[in-house]
Amino acid sequence: MSFVSIIISIIILGILIIVHEFGHFIVAKKNGIFVKEFSIGFGPRIVSHTCKSGMLFSWKAIPFGGSCRMLGQFEDEDAGTDDERSYESKSVWARMSVTLAGPVFNFLLAFVLSVIVIGTMGYDPPVITSVLEDSPVYEAGIREGDLITKFDGETISFGKEIYLHNYLHPLESSDPIEITYLRDGEKSTVLVTPAEFEYYSVGLSYYANEEEAEIAEVAEGSPMMNAGLKAGDIITALNGTPVRTGSDLERYFAEHPLAGEDLEVEYQRHGGDFQAFVHPEKSTAYRVGFTYNTANVKATAGEILKYSFAELKYEITTVFKSLGILFSPQGSLDMLSGPVGIVEVVGSTYDASVSAGFLITLMNLLGIMIMLSANLGVLNLLPIPALDGGKFILLVIEAIIRKPVPKKVEGIVTMIGAGLLFLLMIVVLVNDVLKLF
Repeated sequence: MSFVSIIISIIILGILIIVHEFGHFIVAKKNGIFVKEFSIGFGPRIVSHTCKSGMLFSWKAIPFGGSCRMLGQFEDEDAGTDDERSYESKSVWARMSVTLAGPVFNFLLAFVLSVIVIGTMGYDPPVITSVLEDSPVYEAGIREGDLITKFDGETISFGKEIYLHNYLHPLESSDPIEITYLRDGEKSTVLVTPAEFEYYSVGLSYYANEEEAEIAEVAEGSPMMNAGLKAGDIITALNGTPVRTGSDLERYFAEHPLAGEDLEVEYQRHGGDFQAFVHPEKSTAYRVGFTYNTANVKATAGEILKYSFAELKYEITTVFKSLGILFSPQGSLDMLSGPVGIVEVVGSTYDASVSAGFLITLMNLLGIMIMLSANLGVLNLLPIPALDGGKFILLVIEAIIRKPVPKKVEGIVTMIGAGLLFLLMIVVLVNDVLKLF
């Protein structure tokens, strides 16, 4: 974990927090609510400044989190206030808009950054790149060059969406799946019956692109994990053959299919060079018989907006899908990451990109910001006390019963929620630190 990655992470999180709190601030101001303090971070104040409006701007010691404290928002601080600028003096609908503004601004930031990234780097159209002869998709009529628009019931805009779907819902039976595709502007829908086959695997996921061959994920209990490799490692050679990019890695496996012999893997981790021998394991699985594009192509002006909305949708739905897995029997604490985990991801992304130049590095870091901003927006909308979603639920109850939820009840619920969130943060922080070793 380098000093550079820590600084970049603080800057990224600082921007996300400022945008979130600015959403609350600007909508509060539009509704005539006085903001007492706008702060970045929490803990003791390091720097503070009182603006002409009377609002206190603070930069606090711990650079994670923030707040937008409004007049009358906390009974113990503003007891007895009847100021028309207070939060409580406004209608329930005005307070709802203020509460939702933070997450909405995070979604807006994710969309704006998507416009920048897609406008600069393009997008990955879900085009079929190869079809195995006599495979289920070949027999169904799908051919190389077809554009997938729906896969197994899900609308598809990017190649990475097919990857995500296959990762979350691997084929485990011969139950037919529905695939919709475009060819020469004509849409077709076919049912494809997956075929069973035997294969050797090492439990490795990666991106077949022109960047360093970084491991995206290592399957739990797989030969790769047993050999000591993990996500973020950069493969530099296989059986003595140099590997410089993800495309090289894909090409190697295409030309040298895995069998029962050990695979010699040379890789880098945190700048150090390592070597491991991985013994592939024989497995049985189902497949439909095609590969798809994961490389970017340039987007037209109209496509930039279209696919920026699609990117935002992809990031938001990914958060919900991840939460679904987290609370399922397959979920685990390792799926969660806090500040340390974020610094680790930023650091590995920076290290893997910096050799490709400033533009590639910047775009990859903006990609992380898109993901984190969407995550922050969704997580804050969860109906958990102390989060915006929890506050919104209390306001909905107030709108229904036509009177405020008693402050004592609201305070107790918020305190319990904040305590549980703080405990979760501590557990995630400790787990993130342990994963470094």
